[in-house]
Amino acid sequence: MNNNNNDLESMKYGASEIQVLEGLEAVRKRPGMYIGSTGPKGLHHLVYEIVDNAIDEALAGFCDKITVELLPGDIVRVTDNGRGIPVGKHPKMGISAVTVVFTTLHAGGKFGGSGYKVSGGLHGVGSSVVNALSEWLEAEVFSSGKIHYQKFERGAATTELEVRGETEQTGTRITFKADPLIFKETTTYEFNVLEMRLREQAFLNAGTRIILEDKRNEENTEVRDFKYEGGVSSFVDFIHKKRKHEVVHPDIIMLCGANSDNTASAEIAIQYNDSYNELILSFANNIHTTDGGTHEDGFKRALTKVMNDYARKFNVLKESDRNFSGEDVREGLTAVISVKVVNAQFEGQTKAKLGNTEIKGLIDDLVTERLYMYLEKNPAAAKAILDKALSAAKARDAARKARDLVRRKSALETASLPGKLSDCQSKDMQETEIYIVEGDSAGGSAKGGRDRRFQAILPLWGKMLNVEKARLDKVYGNEKLMPVITALGCGLGDDFNLEKLRYGKVIIMADADVDGSHIRTLLLTFFFRFMRALVDAGHVYIAQPPLYRLTKSKKHTYAYSDEQRDEVLKELGQGIDIQRYKGLGEMDSDQLWETTMNPETRIMLKVKLEDAEAADEIFTVLMGDKVEPRREFIEKNAKYVQNLDV
Repeated sequence: MNNNNNDLESMKYGASEIQVLEGLEAVRKRPGMYIGSTGPKGLHHLVYEIVDNAIDEALAGFCDKITVELLPGDIVRVTDNGRGIPVGKHPKMGISAVTVVFTTLHAGGKFGGSGYKVSGGLHGVGSSVVNALSEWLEAEVFSSGKIHYQKFERGAATTELEVRGETEQTGTRITFKADPLIFKETTTYEFNVLEMRLREQAFLNAGTRIILEDKRNEENTEVRDFKYEGGVSSFVDFIHKKRKHEVVHPDIIMLCGANSDNTASAEIAIQYNDSYNELILSFANNIHTTDGGTHEDGFKRALTKVMNDYARKFNVLKESDRNFSGEDVREGLTAVISVKVVNAQFEGQTKAKLGNTEIKGLIDDLVTERLYMYLEKNPAAAKAILDKALSAAKARDAARKARDLVRRKSALETASLPGKLSDCQSKDMQETEIYIVEGDSAGGSAKGGRDRRFQAILPLWGKMLNVEKARLDKVYGNEKLMPVITALGCGLGDDFNLEKLRYGKVIIMADADVDGSHIRTLLLTFFFRFMRALVDAGHVYIAQPPLYRLTKSKKHTYAYSDEQRDEVLKELGQGIDIQRYKGLGEMDSDQLWETTMNPETRIMLKVKLEDAEAADEIFTVLMGDKVEPRREFIEKNAKYVQNLDV
């Protein structure tokens, strides 16, 4: 890409294009409103905001290289070779446009000027918010043959914009250090988190080179260099290769198009694999729309219609056969949908859902016309895809019959709740909780120790079905999983209804050993694959039983980690009896209540899906039937294991 092209457009992007909407006062007082949180997620978000500005330059056709460096002290430096922030005086503010961009909220080239036709940026407030939440920030602008420099501290300019030498390059370099007064939890960046996000951006912006360099440790520097000419097609290929999926058809199907007035365009890449799970990743103006939206809705509807129309025309579905459902035609599908929209309309502050109605029509037309054409021209691929859909439809019918059988059996029984369930007295979901407990002995202790008013206990025994390798029809009637489904009351698959959930908290309580970890993972896999909304709504928890009981002079202290044990030993001194719990069954009812079940004293982990794509990948790797990716994952993450009982 030649950055000297588009001279006319470049001339338009001047100080007058920097529009001002409001001041910066509230950012430091309420940072969560602007970056989501002041934890690790918000910290990394600072980097994304600056990178998004560089990506906007790439979208406008003026930048093809972005470098992100992590420097000693967790200082971040982002450099692009775009046009550079305008350095002239702002016509309304009377100060440098660079100063305006970094000190005024909602000041930038994204608010109605001709600076950017399409732009991302989570809230369009990137530079000023990052500046406000940084201990210090330095801006260097390379333009008109000069290096322009300005420094800021906690949002305020400490120098004027000044010229510090000459250069032939163009672009912007932003260096900043997150403010520890704001990010009290941590100011340390995770390389892997940034790597995933920047790779994603490289896929979505074909031909743009994004380099990530970790220079925090001179003896162990890491570099990632991303550039994908294939765009979203390369994204699908990467996902399948990383997860070692066998593909159903060799080609990645690419569907590209734009509307008549060029205010919206779409790129869609799809390919089917041998798994039973679908993965649809949708983006609008490079923002990951985790809650979908009009682009995703349009794609799903059109995909189902095309598959049914093709199947009817070529007699894959007979007259007596039912139409494929959406779930049937999406089984084993990996799809990446990327739309670029002028005046994108997002729902919610974090832009998780696209609302532009015109996009649904664009996607519908694109998929209906181009995908049908592909299937007609590639009958072998069409047969492989439709055979998979047929297999999924048969499994769905089998699941329906199994579900009806379970219902009839439940109706005939005097009590529809599982026999091993010890239910609670309260029916108020705001306070009720169910402990799913590993083993009968632990279940006995839990029943004896619980507060029966609001705590229910369901003991499980033995290993349950690994649903990563099973369809829905195998879940119905499974003696390990059906008690869980019945006790929760919210159904499964098409029947799932969160409003029918009987307990506000679903708590997995298993031993702190390998078997317990396996049971936890099996249950989490089940909830993720078949009751995803349960996790999304924040109902799933993991109990944290203590690892040690330390006794001195008949007084007991519990430790939940080796570090905590060492602290207690240091505090109590000599003459301490240490008991290492191997399982929940070693605790009597009172101990289990005191340490693990009492809301006043217990420790629980709430299961959250910060990144559904990453969660999907981990479950695929750990619980799937491919050995090689699982071995690679274990080898890569073995260094993070602290407590392992074998």
